[in-house]
Amino acid sequence: QVQLVESGGGLVQAGGSLRLSCAASGRTFSRDVMGWFRQAPGKEREFVAAISWSNDNTYYADSVKGRFTISRDNAKSTVYLQMNSLKPEDTAVYYCAASGAYDIHYAAYDYWGQGTQVTVSS
Repeated sequence: QVQLVESGGGLVQAGGSLRLSCAASGRTFSRDVMGWFRQAPGKEREFVAAISWSNDNTYYADSVKGRFTISRDNAKSTVYLQMNSLKPEDTAVYYCAASGAYDIHYAAYDYWGQGTQVTVSS
């Protein structure tokens, strides 16, 4: 089992920044890839970014490339999502998730956090 707890969401004006954190515990070694997804009301859950615990590979959705940065601290078993130049369309509940391999599809991730709300005002 892997437990994931997100934090860091909130309300920010367009152009502002937020940093999300995802603290992992349990059998984290069993899932090498950590991903961030988001879901806006009435929309499907979509891939945002992913990172491996064991190498420097990172992956981003085109919509966030150049604005968001995913990183990890293995000693703290924590993954971060630094979000800059936020736009109103970034408003969503953000989830972190764990998978055995990189994938942009949410069905490939079998452990999920509870989500944290990010609201960007115009």
